[in-house]
Amino acid sequence: MNLKEEMKNRRGFVKKSLIAATGISIIPRHVLGGPNFIPPSDQLTKAVIGVGGMGQGHLTYEGTKLLAICDADAKHLADTLKKVSGDVKGYRDFREVLDRPDIDIVHIATPPHWHGLMSIMAAEAGKDVWCEKPMTRTIGEGKRVVEAMKVHGKMFRLNTWFRFKSNFYGMGTPVKKLKKVVDSGVLGWPLKVTISGITGFNWKFYWVGKENLTPQPVPGHLDYNMWLGPAPEKPYNPHRVHSTFRGYWDYDGGGLGDMGQHYIDPVQYFLGKDHTSPVKVEVDAPQQHYDAIGTWRRIIYTYADGCQIILDGENRDKNAAYIEGPDGKIFNGFKSTVPNIEGLINTFPDPEEQITSFSETVKTRQKFALNEENGHRSATIVNMGVVALRLGRDLDFDPVKQEFVNDPEANRLLDQPMRTSWAT
Repeated sequence: MNLKEEMKNRRGFVKKSLIAATGISIIPRHVLGGPNFIPPSDQLTKAVIGVGGMGQGHLTYEGTKLLAICDADAKHLADTLKKVSGDVKGYRDFREVLDRPDIDIVHIATPPHWHGLMSIMAAEAGKDVWCEKPMTRTIGEGKRVVEAMKVHGKMFRLNTWFRFKSNFYGMGTPVKKLKKVVDSGVLGWPLKVTISGITGFNWKFYWVGKENLTPQPVPGHLDYNMWLGPAPEKPYNPHRVHSTFRGYWDYDGGGLGDMGQHYIDPVQYFLGKDHTSPVKVEVDAPQQHYDAIGTWRRIIYTYADGCQIILDGENRDKNAAYIEGPDGKIFNGFKSTVPNIEGLINTFPDPEEQITSFSETVKTRQKFALNEENGHRSATIVNMGVVALRLGRDLDFDPVKQEFVNDPEANRLLDQPMRTSWAT
């Protein structure tokens, strides 16, 4: 031991002795700092990949410490770096972010064609994942995300929250109340759920693509090759990227892809279908373009026990109940044919508690309320509809094998075509 170390140790000994002699106790700084103070040793760190739109909200989620941001668009990157602290580093290639050992959580706020692959790569790099909806653009990607989280022991959160907090769109009530009603059995069984403008859910049909786009030069600030990533190579047009990408099959599923998991995941939850999928999907829609997404009139999902989820795109059923069973109905605004529904649900037990803080999930290693497993199942419902729309016909589905029944053409759409450089 050198002289410097010896003096340091002696000072520490003397300090501790004095404290003991006077009866002074040391109070941890996080106690003195108040309820919002997080000591550096306890603060989780994160990176946000994709900061052009939805990614802006991820910058401040849950008070975790932002260390890095990444975007294929240099303008998005520069604009966001101006908003964050000076120690946040910007990247154009997300793989450099994944290489950083000091990052705990990776937030994925890119277009959906990146969600599956980035989630898998983040798990492989030892990161927990907070991913935007829809969870994946295909059913096959979802299966691989589930497997990756299991193999690497990583935690996953999907960024739709209605099953565990906030009023649920036109219902004007938290999903918890709907869950209690369904679990009580007062509506009977099987149940039919109608999701439409009538029941309080807008399908955003403005997310449509344009046919026969004219190729244009790629702007200098955009790394278009990186933006495309695993998606098929198509000539650049500004309508294919950023705020209008949802209108193209290569990247999303239109209004269904944008809002489907927000609307359908709570239904899956209160119907008790977190571990299965519908066995049939029926579609009523105009013929879809091979590239540009159009609109649809009606999509019906049916489970093995007869429960149905009806997506009414044209608001055909003017008097539709949101939930309808043999013994009762619940309408927009939580109106019901069941007498004294509010008083009745107060007599029913609350649903099982769930972890609704991702920071808690990361620290305790207990699954988040909406994780890769139940999130994959609700994304599967969306993606079943996408496949049926693209093919223009009804399809049967095996929820165990997670594939379409005796339909090679439909099963080819379980995975998206992936450019060779990104194929896994």
